[in-house]
Amino acid sequence: MDYRTLGKTNLSVSEIGFGAEWIGKMPDQAIRDMMSYASLQGVNILDCWMSDPAIRDALGRGLAGVRDKWIIQGHVGSTWQNGQYVRTRNLDQAKPAFEDLLRRLNTDYIDLGMIHYVDEIEDFNAITTGPFMDYMRELKHTNTIGHIGLSTHDVAVAKQACMHPEIEMIMFSLNPCFDLAPAQTTLDELYASSRIEGRNNIDPDRAELYALAEHTNTGITVMKAYAGGRLLDAQASPFGVALTPTQCLHYALTRPGVASVLVGTESVEQIAEAIAYTTASAKERDYASVLAQAPHHAFASQCTYCGHCAPCSVQINIALVNKLYDLASLRPNENTGAQTHYTELTHKASECTRCKACEPRCPFGVAISDRMDEAASFFGC
Repeated sequence: MDYRTLGKTNLSVSEIGFGAEWIGKMPDQAIRDMMSYASLQGVNILDCWMSDPAIRDALGRGLAGVRDKWIIQGHVGSTWQNGQYVRTRNLDQAKPAFEDLLRRLNTDYIDLGMIHYVDEIEDFNAITTGPFMDYMRELKHTNTIGHIGLSTHDVAVAKQACMHPEIEMIMFSLNPCFDLAPAQTTLDELYASSRIEGRNNIDPDRAELYALAEHTNTGITVMKAYAGGRLLDAQASPFGVALTPTQCLHYALTRPGVASVLVGTESVEQIAEAIAYTTASAKERDYASVLAQAPHHAFASQCTYCGHCAPCSVQINIALVNKLYDLASLRPNENTGAQTHYTELTHKASECTRCKACEPRCPFGVAISDRMDEAASFFGC
């Protein structure tokens, strides 16, 4: 395993990190096996943005006796309310939620205290000039957090974070799908664009961000390196070809400023696939040749199962419904288990009221209510 310095934090982090988003319903032994295997392979950084007590408890059990071996990214502003994840800037809710994180992880400090999910400049300005930032300073002053970070999917916010004197690192969604065209581009505009069509030019705003991060020594940890798994499947990939985990990881790790890629995994085998990057050949890492011959050069708004659409007014787990729907519909003739898992959900897609309150919260512009209709039709409930 190779290690990189995470910007101004001076922390040495493994190039491959542990993302824990999907471990909530896994057996304890499976979680311990995953964390133990990752640690033995040299992985030393993990992210916990999730507020679900089941996930936090599971991580806490996995950290028992080995807390000192891990650098933890823990988020401030991610809360659990009425059985659902809710992002908030209300300190009366954020403070106890962060204290809950410490308690469930069985630790008295978090290495990287992340200002959670800031995707609008107005929100960034309100946070950094108000009581929320005062709370972050207090946490750092008392050594409850070691460093102040921020998570975002938005380029403009990420740039502002890079220039803020107190923000030492950012967590950012990064992969070739997101980089090769701006998110607001329509498909008609995209196919008509000589800048994108037939060439793999990175969006200049995102290229500028990576250069700025390197210039200001603002470390980047990466989320969504596989675009929610879509880049690994030719049918789902917006390029029309599949990349390997190694190619996706190499793309992210060759962006300026990037220190670690936090890979969301559900098994030891998936962790092993990611860690294989460390010994891969130059040919195995080569993503450019694959993309250069791809039939499409398109970015489309697609669900990456990030969960930021929550809370749902009728308590549908939107991210999980989308994930199961994609898994089942992409492989309709295979027994993926998705249909079984879907029928076990307490709240199904058919319960969607089309209130669309979730859609403005989606960082990627997914038409969620339409997706719920499609999923309900596909699964029959």
